[in-house]
Amino acid sequence: MDVDGKSEDRPRIDFNRGSPMPSNDLYDVINRRRDVRAEFSGEPIDAEALNRVLAAAHAAPSVGHTQPWDFVLVRDPATRTAFQHHVQSEREIFNSTLDTERREAFSRIKVEGILESGLGVVVTYDASRGGQHVLGRHAIADAGLYSTCLAIQNLWLAATAEGLGVGWVSFYREEFLADLLDIPQGIRPIAWLCLGSVTELQNVPDLERHGWRQKRPVAEAIHLERYGKRMS
Repeated sequence: MDVDGKSEDRPRIDFNRGSPMPSNDLYDVINRRRDVRAEFSGEPIDAEALNRVLAAAHAAPSVGHTQPWDFVLVRDPATRTAFQHHVQSEREIFNSTLDTERREAFSRIKVEGILESGLGVVVTYDASRGGQHVLGRHAIADAGLYSTCLAIQNLWLAATAEGLGVGWVSFYREEFLADLLDIPQGIRPIAWLCLGSVTELQNVPDLERHGWRQKRPVAEAIHLERYGKRMS
């Protein structure tokens, strides 16, 4: 697998159904990225595109240059079906905790595209990577976990640039997924990412479209000098 991360000019690929054409413009990719659930087409992923996406993920910054992540590629239908059943049971548990109004909103939301996407990428975190003395982690134990999340974000943006969709599945128990994939003790499965070709990317995120939660303005997230001091 060629994962050296070399850049190259890539053609603009058109989706079906008149959806936007991918581009390598950073701000365009950031704003077009979506958490994909229902839009996977089931078409196979081009091998070279997959190599580029994984190389981009592996190029993420990491505390102490430990690169504490690994990527488990899951194509086997039986494995994906077993995981999908587990996710469905966790969805039902969450649904049982909601009041009537929230349950109605939740009923409209699809939480995974495990079978439709055709490929699962499970991103793991190994806290032991780099040994006992990891430069930059002595005061913040979770710095390696943050690094792994940066690799996930790189993967997500690169996939968007390639015209692919990504959906992060979070309705699962770590111990179930670790057992399903023979992940060794001490290594955490941080994310199951559904990765695949899509028919479109929604203009508005699913949770906004289905009335679960609205995006807040960026100004509300900015504080000056001290937390709570807003821009005038």
